[in-house]
Amino acid sequence: MTIKSEPLTEHTGSEIFVDREALISGALSPAIRELLVQRGVIIARGLHLTDDEQRAFTRTMGDLRLGTVKQEGEEGLQKVTFDEKVNPDYAKFFFGSLLWHMDGTYEEVPPFATILTPRVLSATGGQTEFTSNYATYEALPDDEKAWLDTLKVVHTMQAALFPGKPDCTVEEFALWHSYPNREHPLVWHHKTGRKSLVLSTSGSHVVGMHPAESHDLLQRLMAHATQPRFVYRHEWQMGDLLIWDNTGTMHRAMPYPADSGRQLHRFTLNGEEPVRGVA
Repeated sequence: MTIKSEPLTEHTGSEIFVDREALISGALSPAIRELLVQRGVIIARGLHLTDDEQRAFTRTMGDLRLGTVKQEGEEGLQKVTFDEKVNPDYAKFFFGSLLWHMDGTYEEVPPFATILTPRVLSATGGQTEFTSNYATYEALPDDEKAWLDTLKVVHTMQAALFPGKPDCTVEEFALWHSYPNREHPLVWHHKTGRKSLVLSTSGSHVVGMHPAESHDLLQRLMAHATQPRFVYRHEWQMGDLLIWDNTGTMHRAMPYPADSGRQLHRFTLNGEEPVRGVA
């Protein structure tokens, strides 16, 4: 089944125009998945899905990540908010969402995709930005691609969070340090045959490279990947459904007042392939 869509920018994002019932049924999911991998981000406006409908649709797209169910009826649901009363386990980490990142870089198999809807929006700020790690890799010179293909990067929670809270307490830093480190190739060779950069603020250092050179390389690649020509900024509206391919994009939230009540409801699809480099 085909779907009507329009690109949002040259490199990143497409808006789809779909019937609400057909979307929830899963009849469109194969076509949406194909477009998602091509464009990195998919949005549909005016759907106003309930949590149950959003969960049901997510399951038609892949394997729902269950996480820890806190209350009946909240299977797989994560409430994205700074309010620790709403999300006591994760709210204290959400300041890191203001930095460019991929989710799950501390895992061998990062999550495949996330399906997000707004429940409360901030009056100011709170947009979400995305950049394509496929497009930014493809834009590099061939000789640099070949060199980057030889490199591996260590990803850590403290690297991901310290830039967002450099005045952290010793106890906070110790908590971040308790999370596992993970070494990934800098270039992901996907099972589709395509390649993308594995970039994220969580990238601590390049294995075997002098720390100063490692820092400069990762900063340069981050600046390259987040140029305006590669970035799609999503202006949230109530009723939106947004899906992003976590294996081929980075994302970040734009700053907004912590007391704004902003809350997004999120369901995640488990990963489907480990990060692999050149064979």
